[in-house]
Amino acid sequence: MAGPLTAGTAAPALGEGAAPPRVLRHLARLGALLLKRAALLATLLALVFVTIELLPGDAATATSERGESAADVARRRALLGLDRPLPTRFWDWMSGLPTGDLGTSARGERVTDLISTAFPNTLLLGGIALLLTAVLSLALGCWAALRPGGRLDRAVSGTATAVLALPEFVVAVALVLVLSLWTGWLPAVTLTDADGNPASWTMLILPALALTVPQTGWNTRIVRAALADEARAPHVETALLDGLPPHRVLTHHVLPGALPTIAAGLATSTGMLLGGAVVVETIFNYPGVGAVLASAVTDRDTPVIAGVTALSGAVITGVLLAADLVRDAVAGGRR
Repeated sequence: MAGPLTAGTAAPALGEGAAPPRVLRHLARLGALLLKRAALLATLLALVFVTIELLPGDAATATSERGESAADVARRRALLGLDRPLPTRFWDWMSGLPTGDLGTSARGERVTDLISTAFPNTLLLGGIALLLTAVLSLALGCWAALRPGGRLDRAVSGTATAVLALPEFVVAVALVLVLSLWTGWLPAVTLTDADGNPASWTMLILPALALTVPQTGWNTRIVRAALADEARAPHVETALLDGLPPHRVLTHHVLPGALPTIAAGLATSTGMLLGGAVVVETIFNYPGVGAVLASAVTDRDTPVIAGVTALSGAVITGVLLAADLVRDAVAGGRR
């Protein structure tokens, strides 16, 4: 009896020993992805410095007052460090990034203080738009998938294609005309309170919708395509042959397998939402990074532009990593 008992106790030991290498491989892959995206962000920040350097003028001349002499501008240029080589300025700024030091603006303000209120407002707006996009695209894509090839499926796909081609500023202008000027239901501009935040939640609706509409069209097509691909899987066909209702097959067999593709599409939309927010915030006078960034470009204010880029890149990287975790979790569940 000793032989069978020995053989029976050896199998769990092998199973237990096999788990850590899989976890280590998973962590190594995530670490490699993080390093790759960090390198991509560093390259993007270097391009920001180079691009601002190539623009005519500099921060010293852009922020100079009328009547200032050339000597005054030269002193400001030296004070801002613009007389140093570009690689040195870039390295000094990057060395402070791990500690949260985003440098000083051309007007003498700490960049961290300058965007500490504006960036959370943009994240709030983008988060609402991302949530609405996820809910609407999932609902529309699943609704269309219940009748593949039918009239509803064609209508949803056609509308989604038309909507995703609309720029955010076109959607914003249309929303202002219909929901503000013609009906008076919602405010057309954003007023702020003493803390620099929107004075009322109703002022978030139009900017959020302007960001949501194009991304809903994009993600609805992704959801519909992902569901169509997963519907061809053998286990889905087996579930249909077993007589399960279509909605149960969709929610329990098709949708879980399509989640990695859907999550990747939503993660991609994060960057588009943050980019579109700059335009939308300007139209609705929303107190986000749009106004800060526009002012920084006018002032040739490299630290501010780089700071907004770094924070946006960090948010996008986090969302992309979350999408990778969803994909790995689904793949691990299938194994």
